[in-house]
Amino acid sequence: MVADHVEIRRMGNAYRSLHFLPHPPLLPPPPHLPHPIPHSRDMTCRVSTFPPHLPHLPYLPYPSYSLMPNLPNWTDILNFAEETTARVGKKLLSDFGHAQALEKADGSLVTQSDQWADGELRQAIADAFPNHGVLSEEVAHIFPKEDWCWIIDPIDGTTNFTRGIPIWGISLGLLYQGTPVFGYVHFPPLQQSFHGFWYGDSELTGPTGAFMNNQPIHVSSDAPSKNHFFSLCARSTAVMKHPFPCKIRMLGVATYNLLTVATGTSLGAVEATPKIWDIAAVWAIVQAAGGSWIPLASQSIFPLQIGEDYSRHAFPTLVTSRSDLIATFKPLVEVIIQGN
Repeated sequence: MVADHVEIRRMGNAYRSLHFLPHPPLLPPPPHLPHPIPHSRDMTCRVSTFPPHLPHLPYLPYPSYSLMPNLPNWTDILNFAEETTARVGKKLLSDFGHAQALEKADGSLVTQSDQWADGELRQAIADAFPNHGVLSEEVAHIFPKEDWCWIIDPIDGTTNFTRGIPIWGISLGLLYQGTPVFGYVHFPPLQQSFHGFWYGDSELTGPTGAFMNNQPIHVSSDAPSKNHFFSLCARSTAVMKHPFPCKIRMLGVATYNLLTVATGTSLGAVEATPKIWDIAAVWAIVQAAGGSWIPLASQSIFPLQIGEDYSRHAFPTLVTSRSDLIATFKPLVEVIIQGN
């Protein structure tokens, strides 16, 4: 078979795959393309001339070329997250308040409901997106090699779940090349669902914004006062040893804690020891809502590294409603780093 032109998928500086395309009408050749071929980290190029990397392919004229991002169907992804978390959440509601919990090595709790939900979510992803990787709280802790990876927290707020406190949720974060670009968190008892799209430096395109129950949400533009909230976690109470410019709230669920900033309810929030499944989804939602995300440890959080075990990594985090509030809140919460 003689190829008239070739589709080249690029990943960084490496050719990812070659696909021969149908014969186009033979027209005068275009000017030589620049070398190297312009591309993003994962692009598809139709070319009619070939760089020196492909010396054995014939020169065959084609009238034009285009660059096409390897984009997902965002509608399918949103529908999948909504339908799957609703289905899993309906079953979890029947266990809510009377599930028996065991303590894991890191001191957190796990129930049979966590394990069931983890398995259901992983299987649903495998069925709907067989080429996507998965990292989950209960089973799969190694970050996989796939460009697209879901990070699952089957029940964020297991202690609340077991004790009958109706603030707990199901968290799904979708990462592209190690960084979250989409997040979905569903809180069945509250009938609240949050999602957001945040592409950062990925060069992906698609829907934008953050939403609660499909209605747009945005951070507050208010200045701190004693009539505004700041959210803490159980391991960040040392913050209260000194005067604080806002009222303190503690909700017991990392995702909900940080999402209060995205909705404009709180001006800031801090989590002292969140794991990657606690923050992957809300990373996208909070920033899509206009919030600022500040890692409190020296290392950056994303992109995640292929082959790394994330079961023991904690990522102390401050979230603020505006970037100018970082200078106000960060000195007050850095005490949590010293205590952990």
